[in-house]
Amino acid sequence: MKKLLIASSLLLLSACSDNEVGDVSLGLFTTKDIKINILIDPKIPGVTCHVASIEADLNLSDPSDSSIACRQTGEITPEMIAQIDKSKSGEVIFKKSKSVFFKSMKIRRIFDAKNQTLLYVSYSTKEISGSFKHSLSTVPLWGTKAFVNKASD
Repeated sequence: MKKLLIASSLLLLSACSDNEVGDVSLGLFTTKDIKINILIDPKIPGVTCHVASIEADLNLSDPSDSSIACRQTGEITPEMIAQIDKSKSGEVIFKKSKSVFFKSMKIRRIFDAKNQTLLYVSYSTKEISGSFKHSLSTVPLWGTKAFVNKASD
């Protein structure tokens, strides 16, 4: 069992992400870093999100804190909006394991039709210190081809 844990830790250390755009050390005497990754919405490629989360080398579980910032970086069309899940719970567009103990970080897209806004929420699937860690970012459709002017309907 011990050999399996060591092998798993080495595999995690050697894994390199193609979508990593930043790596901030938290100090000389810690094995924790802030990793900044880019995520392009698979159904709305005109939206780019940057996600910052702490990764702890040599630990079996990464901290649950994360931050997300999403912006329009390209065209958003009515056809793109037509293909997304418009339920109140939206849809998971990204999932990453944060622990060998079934904890993960997910990013979910929710469409606020009334305000013509895409919501992106990053959250931990395991309660930590009485709280599920989460972060929210929004991308308004105002000024895009996908914006529906309710006054002209």
